[in-house]
Amino acid sequence: MKKIQLILMLALSCSLLAQAQERREVGNMVLEEVPPIPETIKERIQQYQNTRSASFADWIPGDKGILMATRFGNTTQLHKLEKPGSARSQITFFNEPVGGGTFCPHTDYNGFLFTKDSGGNEFSQIYWYDMDTRNSTMLSDGESVNLGLNWSNKGDQFAFTSSRRNKKDFDVYISNMADPKKAEIKIDKGNGYWITADWSPDDSKLLVLQYLSSTKSNSYIFDLKTNELSPLNNAENEAVFLALAWNKEGNKIYAVSDAGREFQTLVQVDVASGKMTYLTESIPWDIDEFAVNKERTKAAFTANENGYAQLYLMDLGDNSYSKVGSLPVGQIYGLSFHPEKEQLALVLNTTKTPGDIHTLDLNTMALTRWTYSEVGGLDTESFPTAELIQYETYDAVDGDKRKIPAFVYKPEKGDGPYPVLISIHGGPEGQHVPYFSSFYAYLVNELGIAVVAPNVRGSSGYGKSYLKLDNGFNREDSVKDIGKLIEWVQEQPQFDSGRIAVYGGSYGGYMVLSSMFHYNDQLKCGVDVVGISNFVTFLENTEEYRRDLRRAEYGDERDPKMREHLLAISPTSHVEKITKPLFVIQGANDPRVPASESEQMVQSIRENEGAVWYMLAKDEGHGFRKKDNRDRMTEAIALFLKENLID
Repeated sequence: MKKIQLILMLALSCSLLAQAQERREVGNMVLEEVPPIPETIKERIQQYQNTRSASFADWIPGDKGILMATRFGNTTQLHKLEKPGSARSQITFFNEPVGGGTFCPHTDYNGFLFTKDSGGNEFSQIYWYDMDTRNSTMLSDGESVNLGLNWSNKGDQFAFTSSRRNKKDFDVYISNMADPKKAEIKIDKGNGYWITADWSPDDSKLLVLQYLSSTKSNSYIFDLKTNELSPLNNAENEAVFLALAWNKEGNKIYAVSDAGREFQTLVQVDVASGKMTYLTESIPWDIDEFAVNKERTKAAFTANENGYAQLYLMDLGDNSYSKVGSLPVGQIYGLSFHPEKEQLALVLNTTKTPGDIHTLDLNTMALTRWTYSEVGGLDTESFPTAELIQYETYDAVDGDKRKIPAFVYKPEKGDGPYPVLISIHGGPEGQHVPYFSSFYAYLVNELGIAVVAPNVRGSSGYGKSYLKLDNGFNREDSVKDIGKLIEWVQEQPQFDSGRIAVYGGSYGGYMVLSSMFHYNDQLKCGVDVVGISNFVTFLENTEEYRRDLRRAEYGDERDPKMREHLLAISPTSHVEKITKPLFVIQGANDPRVPASESEQMVQSIRENEGAVWYMLAKDEGHGFRKKDNRDRMTEAIALFLKENLID
C-alpha cells in the first residue's frame, strides 16, 4: 500500500509541476526548466563523453583469456579477451548493464553466472550464460534482490544472498548446478545483510558475514552438515570483523578487523582456539581488497594509504608480506590470481589513465597490459593531477585544529582566479580518491573551473573514530566542515571567492542542499544528484531492506527525539534560505533515495519562488548508468555551471 501511495504522490506532484513549469521529454529524460543544450557545448564535451574503462571479471577456464566488462554501446556488457592487447569479443547484449561474471570451476559446466537489474531498480537477478549455446537463462525469482555469487571449490554449487523470503531480509541460499533454479535457504536470521565470503577447502563449511553498519559487522563459520553457526568474533563489540578466506588446511581464517585498533587490519584467526593474530600492524591504514590463489599459498591485498591504493603480496606459509613498489600511483582493484600460472590480474586507474586490466608476473614482477581503453582522442596527460591538501576546520583534536583532507584539481591554463566547484562524495561513509574522471577534466580544462573534493568527517579511510564523527545527532558537523572549506577557498588567491558552487550525489546531494541553506550567501549555485532532502521521508520511503542499515547511520526516525532532530536539519525545513540557483537530477527507479525526495525539494523551491532546474530519467535508478543519459546529464550540468557559476 505504501508503495502505491508513493507512486500516486509522485504522479500528482509531476502533474502539478507540469502545469506551472516548462516541461519537455527527450527520450527517457523528463526536463523542467532545463534549456536546450547549445551545439558548442555538445561538440566540445563529446570527446570527454567517449572515454571508457575496463574491469576484470574472471579468468576463462583452460587458460583461454579473461572475462571483462566494458562499454561499447549504451551500457556496460561482458566481453572476452584471449590475450593481452587482442580484440575484445562481446558476449552479452542487453539494454541494461550487467554485473559480475564468474565462471563455474566444474569442467562439466561451460559457462558463468552474472547479474542484471531493470531500469536501475537494483533488484538484480542471477543469470547463467552457457558458452556452448551462447544463451543466458535467469535462475532467480525475478522479484528479489540477489547478490554475492560464490562458487564452491568443486564448482557443483554456488552460494548467494537474496531477499526473496520476505523482500526485506537478506538470507543465504545455495543452488546446485544439477538444478540451478532451485535454491535452498541456509541462513534466515534477519538483522543485517548475510553474505558468504569463502567455502572451506573441502566445501563442508562457509565463511559468512553479517553486515550491520559501516562500523559493526560479525563473521561466522556455517557448517553445511549441521546447519550450525559458530561466531568468529565477539558480536557484542562495536567493531568491524569481516572474514575473507580460509587457509589451505582449513584450520585458520584470514579477516580484517578494527577491534581494538583504529584501522581495519588484516588478522588471522585460529579456528580451534579462537586466537586472533594481527598481521599488518605496520601499515597504519585500512586493508581494502584481499585475494588468495587457488592453492591458498599466496595472497595479495591493497591498503588505502591516504586515498591511494598500495599493493602488497603475502606468503601464506609464514604470513610475511612485501610492498609492490613498481606500480603507477592511483587506484588498484579487481585482484585475481590465475588458476594455473604465477600471475595476478589487477586494474590500474590514475587521474591520467582510465581503468585498464593488467597482469603482474609473480616471478619477474613484470607488468603486462591487457586492455587499452579509448579516451576519445584526448591527450590525457593534460588531465589535471590531484593535489592533496589539508585545511583546518572548526574543532580541535588534542589542542590542535582538526585537519580535513581534500584533493584539488585546478587548471593549468590562465592566471586565475578560478571559479571553484566543491565536489562532495556520497555514503556518507564514502571517500573521494583520485581516479580517472573525464568529467573533472572537462570542467578544469574546458571551463576553467577548479574542483575541490573534500573527505569531511564521517568519510572512510581515516580510521573508525573519524568515521563515527558525523553519526546521529552530529550529522551537521560534517556540513560545518564544508563551511570551513568555503572559507579556505576564499583565502586562496588562485581561486575566485565570489564564484563557488557545490556538487554531490546521494548523501553528497544532501550535503549540497544543506550547504545551500547554511552558506547561501557564499555560494553561486548547487547541483544535487539523487540527494536526500528530508531524512524522515527518506527513511520511511527507502526500500524496506535498506532502512535498518540507514537508521544505524542517520538515526531512527521512529524515536520522537531523533525524529525532531532529523526534521530540524532536513533541507526541506529551510527552503526559504535557499535563494541561489539549484539543479536537481534524479532517477525515477531509485530504490535508495526515492524520486519523491527530489520532487518535494523541487516543488518547495518553486513555491518559494526559487530558481531550479529538474532532470528525471525514467529508466535509471541511483545514478545514471546508461551512456545516453549520462551524456545528457553532463551536458546539462556544463550549461548550468556556465550560466550560474562562470558567467
